[in-house]
Amino acid sequence: MHNSCNPPAAPNSGPGFRGGPVPAAESAGVVKRDAAGGAEPGAPVQLNGAVTSALVDQLRADLGAAHYSVSALTGLWGSEADAALRRNQRVPAQRALEALRVRLGRAESSATLARLFVLGLPVTRADLAAALPALGVSGAQALGLVADATPTDGPETATPTSGPGTATSAEQPGTATSAEQPGTATSAEQPGTATSAEQPGTATSADRPGTATSAEQPGTATSADGPGTATEAGPDAAVTATPEAPDLLGPLIELRPYSFVDEHGAGSWWIASDLGELALGRALGETHVLGVGGASLTLSGLLIPARVATALDLGTGCGIQAMHAARHADHVVATDISVRALELAALNAQLNGITNIEFRLGSLFDPVAGERFDHIISNPPFVITPRTEGVPSYEYRDGGMVGDALVEAVVRGAADHLTPGGIAQLLGNWEYRTDQDAFSRLATWLDVPSLSDAPSLPAAATSPAAATSPAAATPPALDAWIIEREVQSPALYAETWIRDGGTRPGTADFDRLYGAWLDDFEARGVSQVGFGYMLLRSPVRVETALRRLERLPGALGHNPAGIGSHLAACLAAHDAQAATDDADLSRTRLTVASDVTEERHYWPGQEDPTLMTLHQGGGFGRSVPLDTALAALVGACDGDLDVGSIVAALAQLLDADEGDLAAELLPGVRGLLDDGFLLPSD
Repeated sequence: MHNSCNPPAAPNSGPGFRGGPVPAAESAGVVKRDAAGGAEPGAPVQLNGAVTSALVDQLRADLGAAHYSVSALTGLWGSEADAALRRNQRVPAQRALEALRVRLGRAESSATLARLFVLGLPVTRADLAAALPALGVSGAQALGLVADATPTDGPETATPTSGPGTATSAEQPGTATSAEQPGTATSAEQPGTATSAEQPGTATSADRPGTATSAEQPGTATSADGPGTATEAGPDAAVTATPEAPDLLGPLIELRPYSFVDEHGAGSWWIASDLGELALGRALGETHVLGVGGASLTLSGLLIPARVATALDLGTGCGIQAMHAARHADHVVATDISVRALELAALNAQLNGITNIEFRLGSLFDPVAGERFDHIISNPPFVITPRTEGVPSYEYRDGGMVGDALVEAVVRGAADHLTPGGIAQLLGNWEYRTDQDAFSRLATWLDVPSLSDAPSLPAAATSPAAATSPAAATPPALDAWIIEREVQSPALYAETWIRDGGTRPGTADFDRLYGAWLDDFEARGVSQVGFGYMLLRSPVRVETALRRLERLPGALGHNPAGIGSHLAACLAAHDAQAATDDADLSRTRLTVASDVTEERHYWPGQEDPTLMTLHQGGGFGRSVPLDTALAALVGACDGDLDVGSIVAALAQLLDADEGDLAAELLPGVRGLLDDGFLLPSD
């Protein structure tokens, strides 16, 4: 999720570096260290030397043996405690685990792991050794999962050793993918919405700061001895030296079970990320690597599951989108500007046995200059943040550019990196200006999609190769389907994201940041901020060109496996009907989709309805008003008669001219095909 466009703070990190292919033996690795411990651009990447495959394999075995899963954790503390955790309140879950221990007379392994890695509370060395018998305490410390800790009145503290938990660097459709993560903290990832991390368009947890990373910055892996040596704690490590309490161990990272259902079936993983506010007891650091939040679930639920050869996850963060993409792509490239994020993402891939992801360091499209992909996925750092001194810039959400320019750069750059017919899917914010509607602005991004025409970027953020490529000189137009899900006022938007950073209302800092946000919006004449889904496609045929920008603020339909397949079906239906003239469409036999119902309203005592509406149960849960003729046509679409025969019969019944009636009804038929209400019978 980290795609900063700020200049790098040191030569070994930040934008502008090309990542090389990773050999098969290192396919789950991340950034290769140079002699000074810095990230070596252009080289195969690997985990910190202390993180060996054997240790990760042992951790995987222990987590499986402990039945450390979403359902198991809910069983440990109950649904009410689960809901409290989503509100960032751990006391109910903590009490439930303590009661379980008293009842059993011992520590249960999954309860020990949940207390440590979900609640962020210390556990005894003996309990952890029992919960991780293969890995052991020394192995957990070598992986950077835990360190010595002592309880305090606030968050627990500990002494880190090494591993990806410490080696750090500069950080829903129908339903989302039915994904769950127990106790997922939901600091805002989608503007102005509640805190359910499992419902697209509502979960509010952010995913990114706009500064590049540096081996000189706190938390960057900078061991002078190179790979395999102990590293300093990350910026979010809630631990300090505690020789007084050697028996207690505290967490250095979160390690949560995660479950989901997509078109390929049910799945479950374990996801490592930086400690959240619950464990830290304070605001997140600017280089925080977020776990699975609301926007992550939203995007994973949107992914079109069609089999492809290559996919790109732009700004991978903890790697969750790359892991989902690995289920339908033969090869995935995952990029990020943060070494820390790439190390955690690679750990997550290896921990879950995913071997077809290659990790590269760099900003935006720099690591993939000159390459094209069948599927590009990005949950970019889209949060609009004032570029003002004293305003924190969080890597997991802030892209380091003014206004919505980061999202514009991703849109424009996608055109140069999609194969013909390739699809890009991303989330974004966009500004409404007092002198221009947001959709008018978005259309200009699509009409001139080359990065060479994007807003002025810092010098280090633009790839020379991309700037001089033939594709950049003569960019293709993009097909686009953009769905705005929500709009916020500048004031509400500012409040949402200031709170997300951990600053509490009623404080001097909150008021200062609030003023900076409103000043920033006022300077550009911003009247509102939109949020939504963006689906872009490199067009193949002129006659099937797609340019659809719409506002759908209501609840989505029921999509247990996500809405990706619905999106794919709608694209295919659009292409088919757009390439079909009216004469051929009239010879087509259609049926009504199985999730479609019709609603009719009558005045008391009247035989004819006064209002007729089609409702879609899945997909976007659309509702379409019907007139008498269109309602009759839809009702007759059972696959027996072609559209032309139905129109002819209706013309007789309604005493209408057949040609005029066809001209009136066929556009409506095309719209119902586009949206999945009607389907070809064959």
